[in-house]
Amino acid sequence: MTSAATPRAEWDRYRGRLEKYFDRTAFDAWKTLTTDAPVSGIRATVRAGRTAMRDMLLAWLPGDMTGLRLLDAGCGTGALAVEAALRGAHVTAIDISAQLVGIARERAPADLNGGRIDWGVGDMLDPELGEFDHVVAMDSLIHYPQADIVATVAALGRRTRRSIEFTFAPRTPALTILHNVGKLLPRADRAPAIIPAGEASLRAAFATALPGWGQPRCERVSGGFYKSQALELVRP
Repeated sequence: MTSAATPRAEWDRYRGRLEKYFDRTAFDAWKTLTTDAPVSGIRATVRAGRTAMRDMLLAWLPGDMTGLRLLDAGCGTGALAVEAALRGAHVTAIDISAQLVGIARERAPADLNGGRIDWGVGDMLDPELGEFDHVVAMDSLIHYPQADIVATVAALGRRTRRSIEFTFAPRTPALTILHNVGKLLPRADRAPAIIPAGEASLRAAFATALPGWGQPRCERVSGGFYKSQALELVRP
């Protein structure tokens, strides 16, 4: 990351693995998952869970976003960015996967009802992206250790005027077992690990990292093979 507690080299190492995974290994699967095309039962639960999470995060944002800037940090194929733009937002949608951003550009409607999307491939922490009213990071930090999540969100907080919404993998017994089993697989066979984090420890960490920020909502979406939890942080 950008702080002494989280060296830049470590952040880049995780990003490199994720970029390779989403741009090469799993690109076709994610392209299909984010359409209405038939998928397996397991992937159908992931699709439904992601849709429910996206709808919840959008519900936490203002209904009218005219004149507001939103950072969609880890935009994937762009579904959330498009919905925010249709509310009038100026969205900066960034992802490390050039392939997924390419799909997002192709799928986005020409008429965004007065909104705007600037698509980009790169690092969500790039200071050149500027300042924002709201930041959303849906399932883009779940592959990082808790310390990295806190450092990343705190860095974004310094450039955020209103709120940050991000998701993390809740520390449940099932996810903890899957994470530990995944470590036993040959490296070449592994998808990037989802690293569980605890709600209480995250809340305590952000009370220190972003003092004074409110934590009004923390909700979980769980169904089938999709389990993710969203935390909202609000600037005082």
